[in-house]
Amino acid sequence: MRSFMKTDIFVDTSGFYALLVAKDPQHAKAAVLLKKAAGTNTRFVTTDYILDETATLLKARGMGHLLDLFFADITASRACRTLWTDSTHFAQARDYFLQHKDKGYSFTDCVSFCAMRTEGLQRALTTDAHFRQAGFEPIWG
Repeated sequence: MRSFMKTDIFVDTSGFYALLVAKDPQHAKAAVLLKKAAGTNTRFVTTDYILDETATLLKARGMGHLLDLFFADITASRACRTLWTDSTHFAQARDYFLQHKDKGYSFTDCVSFCAMRTEGLQRALTTDAHFRQAGFEPIWG
């Protein structure tokens, strides 16, 4: 299994949405980033919680026709790794969530932040300002 590198990029829900939905304001930037990453050692990393959230968002915004493509691409991708939340990671995210009750972080945000810290990831493909607030580098947003 491939190890994670400092050049790897975490993909948040808004990042996947931008990649998939041509009408998204960040779509062109996301497409350029994807093409650029394909020519380098940069890989994408996400969590099962982000996959859940992205699928739910696509369906809620009337983009259910993209679900087959989304899941097929994620399943077949060698360029995107999914980190699966086990009981240890869940407990870390729960503790982080409870320690930061004063922030507007969702539980999924906290799963993402803990996964990023564990894997040594700094950059995120997201428009969510919470990533910057938590000390990460959003690529845009």
